[in-house]
Amino acid sequence: MLHVDSIFPATSAAGAPSVLAAGGDPLPPPFTVVRVFTETRLDSWLALGLVLAAGLYLYGVHRLRLRGDRWPVTRTVFFLGPGLGGIASVTVSGLHAYDTTLLSVHMVQHMVLSMVAPIFLALGAPVTLALRTLPVRPRKRLLAIVHSRVARIYTFPLVAFAIFVVNPFALYFTDLYRYTLEHAWAHELVHAHFIATGCVFFWPLLGLDPLPGRWPYPARALLMVLSVPFHTVLGLTIMQSTTLFGGDWYPSLGLTWANPGDDQVVAGGILWAGGEFVSVTMLAVLVVQWVRQSEREARRLDRELDRQEARERAAGSAA
Repeated sequence: MLHVDSIFPATSAAGAPSVLAAGGDPLPPPFTVVRVFTETRLDSWLALGLVLAAGLYLYGVHRLRLRGDRWPVTRTVFFLGPGLGGIASVTVSGLHAYDTTLLSVHMVQHMVLSMVAPIFLALGAPVTLALRTLPVRPRKRLLAIVHSRVARIYTFPLVAFAIFVVNPFALYFTDLYRYTLEHAWAHELVHAHFIATGCVFFWPLLGLDPLPGRWPYPARALLMVLSVPFHTVLGLTIMQSTTLFGGDWYPSLGLTWANPGDDQVVAGGILWAGGEFVSVTMLAVLVVQWVRQSEREARRLDRELDRQEARERAAGSAA
């Protein structure tokens, strides 16, 4: 079974892996789709967290059903499938063995953890589920956290937008990215940071949970449109850059089956195309939510007008 340790058997004093000689240590095997399914890792802290989150969510749904309440199946599917499942697909699967070997694999992780999984986690409405199933005291504590000053600041759309847009540039255009390649704990922390950043941005825009200071749908759509150019610029910059990200990290691996320069072009293309696709998809979801809200509001106004008309008829009959 392939592990990161077997890919990087030795490390230099500077933190970069030693160049693998042709007659020395074995080179990492070529990346294939099959290895995504065969090189899974179930002993990580992230895998444990995913299992725990799924268990708590299903337990909440079970409690609702026991007392006769309904919980939309689509929310459960979104949260467990593309949400938690999306995170697992790029961190627990065989992709993890190559995330410090190929920039393109890392970029797939970046896209899924920050732009795909958070959307479906938000559509799963876990906070709403918790509020409907928790006892009174924990429920009040959760509401206090959701409506706290810190939560209001970080979930304010402009603040969340700034964090979401600036973070990738701060990571890839500084020495921070090289540091995450050299230190496993920092690399894992970046994964968690991607998830948190995506949740902070997408939850107020698409989420169904009761968050404070939520903007109207036109403003949310505008904010989503404004985020598109930043991903395009970042992706194109990575594709066209003549400087390798991570310095000499990737060349020093001595891979005979991958060219760092070509792989960087692929990585930039993934970020560019993936960002465009996710943005368009999210806009479609926003439009659907907007239409449904408008329909609910129209039905509410119709009912109010019907009641008002009934009261006027009753008053006229009494007179």
